Amino acid sequence: MRIAIDAMGGDHAPKEIVLGAAKAVQHFQDIEIILFGNEQQIRSYLPAADRIDIVHTDEVIEATDEPVRAVRRKKQSSLVLMAEEVKQGRADACVSAGNTGALMAAGLFIVGRIEGIERPALAPTLPTLGGEGFVFLDVGANVDARPEHLVQYALMGSVYAKKARGIAKPRIGLLNVGTEDQKGNDLTKRAFLLLQEANVNFIGNVEARDLLQGVADVVVTDGFTGNVALKTIEGTALSVFSMLKEGLTSSFSSKLAAAVLKPKLLEMKRKMDYSEYGGAALFGLNAPVVKAHGSSDATAIFHAIRQTREMVITDMIGTIKQEMEHIHS
Repeated sequence: MRIAIDAMGGDHAPKEIVLGAAKAVQHFQDIEIILFGNEQQIRSYLPAADRIDIVHTDEVIEATDEPVRAVRRKKQSSLVLMAEEVKQGRADACVSAGNTGALMAAGLFIVGRIEGIERPALAPTLPTLGGEGFVFLDVGANVDARPEHLVQYALMGSVYAKKARGIAKPRIGLLNVGTEDQKGNDLTKRAFLLLQEANVNFIGNVEARDLLQGVADVVVTDGFTGNVALKTIEGTALSVFSMLKEGLTSSFSSKLAAAVLKPKLLEMKRKMDYSEYGGAALFGLNAPVVKAHGSSDATAIFHAIRQTREMVITDMIGTIKQEMEHIHS
């Protein structure tokens, strides 16, 4: 399979993107990678590696660019050329750590939506304390949503959990302000009723405080709420580790304690590391499109490629298409 990658997207591009790609081709013998970006810069970080091609371009969509305008005007940017490679069938999937809005726009306008899916959803897999992780969607592709959209999110998340994560009967939860059936606003109340009738293993409402406990395998919500929850989780984790570091280095005795606790702390940090789970998949498009975190290092890029490979191998997109055809038949 061939995976197209935007080598110039992200805070640490192209170095970490290139190193992550090189690690992936060493680890997986069945993938070829096409890197889009400044060839001279890419080659300065690329060790001798088979199965990696480079398509040169000097044009880059910056993090500060307005997404839709950038995709329409910067036709030769690394991100747009990457998406075009997928559209033309020369690549099976694509990965970028660049401008999230631009990647979503390129996904919609270039790769295209699956017929029957009204709104794509951005879906990361977040860590849980038990290490299983859960799929969370939508976290910002659409700040507004209708109840029908949440049902489609649940369907796509369920397919992904089965196909890419190997969960036979994924538990689907609806993010809400309480677990009681009648809780929430008009959106969640109506979505609850529709999810009860949908062809998914719906377990009911779940609360934000229980997400990291592994209360569900897939959690659905609108993009506004999902993005706020995601940023809260990320910010809290960073703050906790920052406070721990400060407290454990504040005196000689605490440094001694830190030396003893270090293996456990590193294990805890690894469990909560988003990069172990890959990137955020943009569900609802005609091919796998994965958004790696903007601050991704080589390890995070490797896992985003691993995740993308699994989506291709398991034909997740084909399964979603079949499910949508079944619903509309």
